[in-house]
Amino acid sequence: MTRKVAVLVGSFRKESINQKFARVLEKLAEGKLAFDHVRIDDLPHYDDDLWTDAPASVLRLKQQIADADAVLVITPEYNRSFPGVLKNAFDWGSRPYGQGVWGGKPSAVAGTSPGVIGAAVAQAHARLALANLNTVVMHHPEVYLQWKAENFGDDGSVNDEGTRKFLQGFVNAFAAFIEKTA
Repeated sequence: MTRKVAVLVGSFRKESINQKFARVLEKLAEGKLAFDHVRIDDLPHYDDDLWTDAPASVLRLKQQIADADAVLVITPEYNRSFPGVLKNAFDWGSRPYGQGVWGGKPSAVAGTSPGVIGAAVAQAHARLALANLNTVVMHHPEVYLQWKAENFGDDGSVNDEGTRKFLQGFVNAFAAFIEKTA
């Protein structure tokens, strides 16, 4: 059974390495997981007053999360944490009180950066936030990946065998985790 995974990426610039990384994971997940990329760049800043006429972008986010079997967060690291756009999406999806869409969903976090620690601190913070949203967080294996463009093809393929095996192991573990906890 192919499980549907809502994918939130905390960077949306044109040449985002985390957007590219999400596509790499998606290609490795073919046949196991179907990625549904959730757009978060058009969400307004969280404002409880907006629920009187909820923005279409918020309703779309909530529906995509509700329809998914699991959630995958791909995060860069900004100032030793995950970007505010992810926090904003987490907040919208958790409200109004009692009507959140995150609860009970299996979740995982991964990320990459040009630096050698590969967004490790941001991922730790994102896991904590997902736990507070009542998702069932996969803690291992972890993916702290230093992005090296030569290791990846433009089509999402992985050119380096060691990197491919490592990332395939993460994808396989996440697919198994979803089956175990969904």
